[in-house]
Amino acid sequence: MTHAIPMRPPRHASVLGLVLLLAALALVGAPARAADGAARLDGYLDGLTTLQADFHQVTFNSDRTQMLESDGRLYLERPGRFRWEYRTPFAQVIIADGKRVYVHDLELEQVYHRSQQAALRGTPALLLTQDEPIEDLFVVTPMEEGGERDWVALRPRDPDTEIERIEIGFDGEQLDTLLMFDRFGQVTHLRFADIRRNQPLEDDLFRFDHSTGGDFLEFD
Repeated sequence: MTHAIPMRPPRHASVLGLVLLLAALALVGAPARAADGAARLDGYLDGLTTLQADFHQVTFNSDRTQMLESDGRLYLERPGRFRWEYRTPFAQVIIADGKRVYVHDLELEQVYHRSQQAALRGTPALLLTQDEPIEDLFVVTPMEEGGERDWVALRPRDPDTEIERIEIGFDGEQLDTLLMFDRFGQVTHLRFADIRRNQPLEDDLFRFDHSTGGDFLEFD
């Protein structure tokens, strides 16, 4: 069944927020080749074809009260394909197949989908689909050291995006922490483990099974 109604955001995060995070996650997992700003991040992106990692995500509201804590695994294949699996506290899968983005809520038996071009338009997630330099999409600035990590801040150049800034934390030469601040005051904190870069991934990971059943809610 197909309904032409706006896509309801998934219970864990908005689709836009996820694709922005995945754009930044393309920076995970390679040794740094430069110590500052855009050059360091360019080094992380250079040569990246696939990425997979476990994640732990905590979301806070504007007064920094914890809203939600979740765990799962992500898969990324450039250009333009990703799979984001939430395992706790709700089972949910988000798939981008290069043409459309599908949000499958397994417990509610509902699928929300829209064109990938519309979902990524005007966002830094374009890093997933083309090889623009990071500095064309973000203002990249190093931050003062905080604890055991070095930090880099990315501010989207697009004024219409929901995301205010992304902060990336390096533990030595390994990127392991990401903070996303949106214009509504919410903060999403992600930590990564079991990071695997440029290992083969099955095509089925990025294919949505249309025989899954349930309600299909379309927004384009």
